[in-house]
Amino acid sequence: MKNYVDLIDQTIEFPTREFNINENNELLFNNVPLMEIIKQYGTPLKVSYLPKISEHIENAKVLFRNAIKKYNYKGNYTYCYCTKSSHFSFILEEVLKQHVHLETSSAFDIPIIRDMYNQGKITKSTYILCNGYKQPLYTQYISELINDGFNCIPVLDNLKEIDFYEKSVTAEKANLAIRIATDEEPDFAFYTSRLGVRYSDVISLYEEKIKPNPKFKLKMLHFFINTGIKDSAYYWSELSRFIYKYCELKKVCPELDSIDLGGGLPIQTSLQFNYDYQAMVDEIVESISWICNKNNVPVPNIFTEFGSYTVGESGAVLYEIIDQKLQNDKELWYMIDGSFITQLPDSWGMNQKYIMLPVNNWSSPYQKVNLGGLTCDSMDFYNTEAHSSDLYLPIFEEDQERQYVGFFHTGAYQESLGGYGGIQHCLIPAPKHVIVDRLEDGTITTRLFQEEQASGSMLHILGYNNPAVNNVVVGAADEVSKGNTKKLASV
Repeated sequence: MKNYVDLIDQTIEFPTREFNINENNELLFNNVPLMEIIKQYGTPLKVSYLPKISEHIENAKVLFRNAIKKYNYKGNYTYCYCTKSSHFSFILEEVLKQHVHLETSSAFDIPIIRDMYNQGKITKSTYILCNGYKQPLYTQYISELINDGFNCIPVLDNLKEIDFYEKSVTAEKANLAIRIATDEEPDFAFYTSRLGVRYSDVISLYEEKIKPNPKFKLKMLHFFINTGIKDSAYYWSELSRFIYKYCELKKVCPELDSIDLGGGLPIQTSLQFNYDYQAMVDEIVESISWICNKNNVPVPNIFTEFGSYTVGESGAVLYEIIDQKLQNDKELWYMIDGSFITQLPDSWGMNQKYIMLPVNNWSSPYQKVNLGGLTCDSMDFYNTEAHSSDLYLPIFEEDQERQYVGFFHTGAYQESLGGYGGIQHCLIPAPKHVIVDRLEDGTITTRLFQEEQASGSMLHILGYNNPAVNNVVVGAADEVSKGNTKKLASV
């Protein structure tokens, strides 16, 4: 019978730039030996590999730099990080090392902006694009940023939002943007996005509420599409419609000079992933240039707000297979020491597929399996790959060896959607979280960001105020997060 490594060799091109195995037939993720991390920290375990974030930011800058040069594009390119993808401090700190800008979506993003400024991570010239449907606290915080001299641009989501800034902004000048409500995909549940201003209302909003007020300048139009940047007739049709509207508005609004392209570049969810990033960016820049030239309008500066593309491929979740259960003649279950519903909610709620690979035992024979989580919900399972209708993992003997598996490119949204540190289905705790970095000499370092969630924190949230229980855990995670950085061998 063939071994698991033979299955991979005949199915995909392996090794890849990101994945390889060492002499012990154990998986390397970006040349990080995962078994060493498991031996040190145990499972279940979330891993954040920080260098991947900087790599993706630089890649995007190069893509747009190449396209701008190729088409002699006269506008500038600005990279913004979409904070809702992951709000963790270590993520923001890594992102801001690349001197990029930020896009927010909630009132509670703004205290994070303030904290980053106080730490010297951003300056008042850093672009802060404020998106989303805004309740009073959000508009208040935005106004305070503008009044304090921050380069904050609220993106108007409806016709009434500007009324608040008229009353609360005391600065001499406030730059504004308008989000346009795009049409959804043809097979979506409704026709037009609930967010943004209708195409037919954009010019009247400018002429009636922005132009008459000398402190307001409309600088940007915002385009967002749920599919992300995708080579489809739908994407190109919506982008073209948006650029034509930009040209129409530019003719009556001279200060308009920028567009914000929301909906980011895709990330790799399969080892057979095939996406020509440069070709897509080239096509975007060329299309914008062609439409603007046709309408005798200067091309806009281009902003992007990449979230998943920034952080998605930096994340991994590692599990141990803790049991094997043959439930009928052909359905074999490998039970993990975690939960898909609580720890990888997109895999359950959206049928999202991630790259799944065994961490060890690559030299063992393989078999078809289903992966089951710890909750009592029948939907807590994972049984297919993005490129295959079946899932295969090495055969192992429970009493002789352990089997570990990893899910990769999980760095965007999963903690926030799962309610990190809160109450989970069946009270499954949030797993340990380890940050992996690399020194200039190639040495890999790891540090424990957070211990596995303990029962006391859950009881406290639920209103069980027994000091004898709560005192065991309150503050313990904070102490752990201050733990020493540890080094692995340079790989």
